[in-house]
Amino acid sequence: MLSLKRFLPAPSYALAALLGVLAVPGFAPLGWFPLPILGLAGLFWLAADAAPKRAFRLGWAYGLGLFLAGVSWVYVSISTYGGMPAPIAALATLLFCAFVALFPALALGSGARLSGPGCRRSALALPAAWVLGEWTRGWIFTGFPWLALGYSQVPDSPLAGYAPVLGVYGVSLLAALSAGLLTLLLLPPAGGRGSGGEGKARFPGLTALATIWLSAWALQHVDWTRPTPAPVSVTLLQGNIPQDMKFRPEKLDATLRHYARAVLASESRLIVLPETALPLFRSSVPRDYLDLLRDHARARNGDVVLGIPEDDGPERYYNSVMTLGGSPEGMYRKVHLVPFGEFVPFGFRWAVDLMSIPLGDFGRGEPDQPPLVAAGEKLAVNVCYEDVFGEERIAAAREATLLVNVSNDAWFGASLAPWQHLQIGAMRSLETGRWQLRANNTGITAILDDKGRVRARLEPFATGALTGQARGRTGSTPYLSLGNTPAILIAFALLLLARHRTRS
Repeated sequence: MLSLKRFLPAPSYALAALLGVLAVPGFAPLGWFPLPILGLAGLFWLAADAAPKRAFRLGWAYGLGLFLAGVSWVYVSISTYGGMPAPIAALATLLFCAFVALFPALALGSGARLSGPGCRRSALALPAAWVLGEWTRGWIFTGFPWLALGYSQVPDSPLAGYAPVLGVYGVSLLAALSAGLLTLLLLPPAGGRGSGGEGKARFPGLTALATIWLSAWALQHVDWTRPTPAPVSVTLLQGNIPQDMKFRPEKLDATLRHYARAVLASESRLIVLPETALPLFRSSVPRDYLDLLRDHARARNGDVVLGIPEDDGPERYYNSVMTLGGSPEGMYRKVHLVPFGEFVPFGFRWAVDLMSIPLGDFGRGEPDQPPLVAAGEKLAVNVCYEDVFGEERIAAAREATLLVNVSNDAWFGASLAPWQHLQIGAMRSLETGRWQLRANNTGITAILDDKGRVRARLEPFATGALTGQARGRTGSTPYLSLGNTPAILIAFALLLLARHRTRS
């Protein structure tokens, strides 16, 4: 086999960046799920014999390519709709992607430092360090787990079968291990060619690879939760209110009339409106308007679920979801807020002042809010970006029969973001074994089943009402019982094993 150094003269950073870019079609909307695994295998191959500093740079180049191609919608949000001047917005997007790319860089650098060179590093240390880097990225500085490797595998990859067991980071770990094991086909054993160890090194690796994928396929056929006796009729409203029009006072009356007509036209028991569907504080909504919605829902033994800003005292307000109808009125207040969109990080007021985002400093709701009761179901509600943090709503999901996400992806325009967000929702359904209702202002409004499959959806940037049925489910998946802990412990164990084998 050709020497790695002869085949790929250093530096190979451009190739690493290209591999990151090519991983993006593996996520929604294309969903070519083998691509991120193959791209990561290429990155691990490049880093297999690299010194820790060079592995760090390779990881950063890969991450920069991945995030510049995959989350370029940040520019749309802060420039087109946030009002930041285009040159500053472009620089801010570049700096943000460069910062987030540090996490794969640190993963490869630390994996290289803790292990010896060659196939052992690629098969164990680098995959484990990669997932620990993703996990850290998911919570530090409030977290940004977007484009975690595991998301690319739902719902079509066999590896999605592990989602109810190990969650998104467990799926990431198995995908990264698959990438690492693939490098065994390319890298010579520690003794070099002709040492007699080449076949011995490859056979267990290929066996492990086959075991991962065959067991994943088998797990896809396991029903971890149980359906409730009868489905519930649902209508999800997609108002398609342009973001630059949403909070204009002269558009308020038209928005209220639109949603009132849409609610009154529905015969479903459960009607869900998007995030901040009513773009004014609850205390300012005419009482007869809410009574109209409530009376319509009660007449059908059902409820309306709607997103509405809620004020609670002077200069304190929440991004909330409320229920109206036959059930006792309920309220959920968003907990995990978006930096710069819903709160101002310390020292960054100047950046927010460059944008024109209304309601830029929300209060946080309590972290242990129970499910909302509506139309005979228990709803684990989250708002927009919150559903990227699956573990934070485990307690509510465990008690709930349905998941509900209300969003306003109008902030991201006609970009990859709404499709990626829908794929993230599919992971939450798989992890919890629950159907999910997703009402989004401009799309993608959808009904997902407990396997993360889209049962029905509306086209983005269209005004409409999605009517169908959803089946509540009860019971608990292993993920609902243990969260991300098993996946992270396994990753740490693999890293320690790689370290031990290097020293022995």
